[in-house]
Amino acid sequence: MIGVIFNPTARGNKARHFREQVARLGAHVRAAPTQRAGDGRRLAAELVREGADIVVAAGGDGTVNEVLNGLCDVEGGRDRTRLGVLPLGTVNVVAKELGLPRDFQRAWAIIEAGRERLVDLPHARFVRPDGTPDSRYFALMAGTGLSARAIEKVNWALKVRFGPLAYVWAGVEAMRPPHPVIEVTSETGTHRAELAEVGMGQFFGGRYVLFPGAQLDDGELDVTLAPRVSWPVLVRVFLRLLTRRLEGSRDVNRFRARHLTLTSSVPVPFHLDGDVVGTLPARIQVERQALRLVVP
Repeated sequence: MIGVIFNPTARGNKARHFREQVARLGAHVRAAPTQRAGDGRRLAAELVREGADIVVAAGGDGTVNEVLNGLCDVEGGRDRTRLGVLPLGTVNVVAKELGLPRDFQRAWAIIEAGRERLVDLPHARFVRPDGTPDSRYFALMAGTGLSARAIEKVNWALKVRFGPLAYVWAGVEAMRPPHPVIEVTSETGTHRAELAEVGMGQFFGGRYVLFPGAQLDDGELDVTLAPRVSWPVLVRVFLRLLTRRLEGSRDVNRFRARHLTLTSSVPVPFHLDGDVVGTLPARIQVERQALRLVVP
């Protein structure tokens, strides 16, 4: 059985058309539409318990994150069930990293073929907005500082209407001071930054290579830090991202680590796969080749 988890109301007609396509796939495919935030995680766990061979996250990075955690909620779930991805959301960095096509038929053919790759599985411990500790797996990205503040300020009505442009406006809003200092500690030492991003793959925000040379299965976290954030710094870094020449930039520090601790003297938002889940302090570590992922 293949389970497909998706939001039936996301992006209007596009989601309705997607549901019709899924309905024509056959009896071995079970469509599992979500109704509210958190449903993707619950439905994924249910599908694993029912014996699904593949559970597909159809949507953006937030959907992928929920489904991933649902697989991990079931004891032995990630060992017996593969995670598949169908790009349907505003931004899907996982799909970009894997080279998945946006065309439904071509993407579904990859799911049906079921070719798998063992990839690393990162895990984060952090603090919820109410102050209680929490933990969660993530697929590709974690971060804090300017980027998490921007995500926090995204206007969701603008996101539905204008897609990625909503993040641009939120980024402008997030540039207003103050910019708290974050201490990032790993086995290699301690760094100070106003923006800290952690990646498993190369891409960030869709098509930007923020982690050059990153591999999904090398057992390491790729870290990119901006010690200071200012408009001149952002312009220089953005131009390098556009031309894929981030390596060598004097405005960022880059290194690899197996575990990280991120702290700040004031509450700073923390995101996983593009959704703010809480605040610092946070601790991140990685399990090598612990997730079965369906790939082209």
